[in-house]
Amino acid sequence: MQKLQSQGVHHITLVGANRQTSIDFWEGVLGMPFIFEQPNLDKASESHLYFDPGDGRLITVFTDESRSPVKRRTPTDTGCVHHIAFSVSRVTFLQAVARLDERAIKHSGVKDRGFMDSIYFEDPLGLLIELASYRFEPPAGFTHADVLMAAHKIRVARGDYNIAEVHLADAIQALVERSRETLSENRAAKNPY
Repeated sequence: MQKLQSQGVHHITLVGANRQTSIDFWEGVLGMPFIFEQPNLDKASESHLYFDPGDGRLITVFTDESRSPVKRRTPTDTGCVHHIAFSVSRVTFLQAVARLDERAIKHSGVKDRGFMDSIYFEDPLGLLIELASYRFEPPAGFTHADVLMAAHKIRVARGDYNIAEVHLADAIQALVERSRETLSENRAAKNPY
């Protein structure tokens, strides 16, 4: 038996209401360029809208002009999608509360997640959306996932409850030390003063 090895999220497809609601939310609120549209090739009554969430991958929405927005939280039963999180830069994150408030979009306010900060709100159809901003940048040649895995190992070894900033800083230092050579005989921290 062999795995079917994934290499990233290709796209996420959502069931939307009418076309304009999707465009107004995905592009008009979240800034995702509307890059193309074609018929839903499996259902002639629907259109298929494609948006770029910022990394060249795709968020797609099936729309139908006979459907109106249903403004209630989407199901969170077992097997259902709880929320979708989108990465935003720190400067955008710092503006998010004010920008949601100016549209009168109810939101959670800033939530401390230890390794990132989050804000939650619902799209016009009740899907929970998270805006997430990491508190760190990975060292060159590494990903956020590399840093988080290293921080997790440090956290567990120390018996700490959740990943915190100290674990991230120590993980970044360890990754750099493992991946970058030095001519020094001793790389330990020092106080030259």
